[in-house]
Amino acid sequence: MLALRPTTHRFLRPLLVLGALGADQATKAWAMHRLAPMESVRILPFLHLTYVENTGAAWSLLKGGNSILIGISMALMAGLLWVRRRWPADAHWAHYGAMLVVAGALGNLYDRITLGCVVDFLELPYWPVFNIADSCICVGAAFLAWGLREKT
Repeated sequence: MLALRPTTHRFLRPLLVLGALGADQATKAWAMHRLAPMESVRILPFLHLTYVENTGAAWSLLKGGNSILIGISMALMAGLLWVRRRWPADAHWAHYGAMLVVAGALGNLYDRITLGCVVDFLELPYWPVFNIADSCICVGAAFLAWGLREKT
């Protein structure tokens, strides 16, 4: 991955979390204030901005299960951060992937706690409406899988 000093990686990882979390919360704030009154806007033939308040997980799984999802999110984040301590320091894909997953989980957790739902607004055909945090979780999981495969 990046040929940086180990201390640089330790500095960049929290910055990645803060940057991804900031982008997620800024775009959700924009969606709540600008998009909610319009409900849906076509950007490209395959991309709509559609305001949704989601009290469940993807595809409305556990709809209305906000409390359960808060607990699951907190437990999974804690577990990921705990197990991450055992990974080799040079497993950069895995470490950065874990930080993206944590950033995404924190973004959605913050929404669940403060709003009682997760704000979603990105819509692709045949896919549930999602947000930046969801994207961070998916991309981070792919990086994580790649990094763990590479180092084991």
